[in-house]
Amino acid sequence: MIYPQMTDIATRVWNHTFKLDPIFRSILDTDIYKLLMLQTIWKENRDVPVTFSLINRTRSVRLAEEIDREELIAQLDHARTIQLTHREYVWLSGNTFYGKERLFTEDFLRWFRDYRLPEYQLRVEDGQYVIDFSGTWADVTMWEIPVLTIISELRSRTALQSVGRFELDVLYARAKAKMWEKVVRLKSLPELRIADFGTRRRHSYLWQRWCNAAMKEGLGDAFIGSSNVLLAMELDLDAIGTNAHELPMVQATSAQSDEELLKSPYKVLEAWQRTYDGNLLIVLPDTYGTTTFLKNAPDWVADWSGFRIDSKDPILGGEELIEWWKSKGKNPQDKLLIFSDGLRVETIEEVYKRFVGRCRLSFGWGTHLTNDFRDCAPRMNEQLRAISLVCKVTMANDKPTVKLSDNFEKATGPQDEIERYKKLFGTQDIGRIDVEV
Repeated sequence: MIYPQMTDIATRVWNHTFKLDPIFRSILDTDIYKLLMLQTIWKENRDVPVTFSLINRTRSVRLAEEIDREELIAQLDHARTIQLTHREYVWLSGNTFYGKERLFTEDFLRWFRDYRLPEYQLRVEDGQYVIDFSGTWADVTMWEIPVLTIISELRSRTALQSVGRFELDVLYARAKAKMWEKVVRLKSLPELRIADFGTRRRHSYLWQRWCNAAMKEGLGDAFIGSSNVLLAMELDLDAIGTNAHELPMVQATSAQSDEELLKSPYKVLEAWQRTYDGNLLIVLPDTYGTTTFLKNAPDWVADWSGFRIDSKDPILGGEELIEWWKSKGKNPQDKLLIFSDGLRVETIEEVYKRFVGRCRLSFGWGTHLTNDFRDCAPRMNEQLRAISLVCKVTMANDKPTVKLSDNFEKATGPQDEIERYKKLFGTQDIGRIDVEV
């Protein structure tokens, strides 16, 4: 195995300056699903007017009181200067993704080569930063990951400003040991397939990089890659990802009737399969409730490769999908289930034991991989605790967007619109579960 050159993270944190460690350092420091979605958006709906907004679901954490405004603006402004480099362009053009060469078309890459993040609007309300990104969908969508990583890492940097050099050494030594203990536990699952999905709420870029390198060594072939495109390029990993809720949320705003609204999640899938096939045909069914989605789904949806279970109890969601596939005459053992919501090692072990051998099984491990510093520095547990931070599309086609989710604690949109969607789509098997990350 060729080992990547690893940074002494504690030393870098102690010595870091803005020029040495800007938080957003490459346009590819994003999740692959953003690029996959961007290509379909650019092809089919690039000029739809949208607004994305930063939403802190952990309201007890007052971000504007923790993070310096000028430092935040400096990082956001720096992100707007970043463009695709020649090396990155060549890699995207020539790399194989999901077994396919030239997954990204030459026309799209020529456009993306000149792309820069657009302007933003920032204000403070009730101790929270309100950051909005408005413009055409193709221009605005890429802000999601940079703003989340910038906020998350600025919180980490602020928490560690008062920490001494030796305490930093101890903190990161404890975090590394904790992470490695998780790897050892997962190594005992012989048919495990797991990827890093932890970009959005990571502790820092350098820490995510360390975690990926550790997973690569510790788990071998069981570690199937990273959603982070830059890390995939740097560490010779597969870039792994699917799609996100923004696609059906925007599609819904173009509906002219209740009937069109009910059919809108499937129009998204029709558009997706005009560009992608094979293992990229993964359904994310929970935007307006998984049970309703499956009840109304056209038969051809069962031909897709698999589903990603995001906000539903993973055991209940997995069993529901297996029974649905059987009802459609499909063999679940030929289908892929991806679990990705707030996964802890204990959850991965439980889900693995429940479904291994019954279907193809994969895990996208997020915040508890890349931002779990609980008890590594007990006096700073709260400051280093990961929070539930998202950047969602909130307006499209001059209408408010709505997400119901399988967990009403994750619902977004104006309350009157949420109630309208609930009445139309129904609330069967949608619950309320406390959201940690």
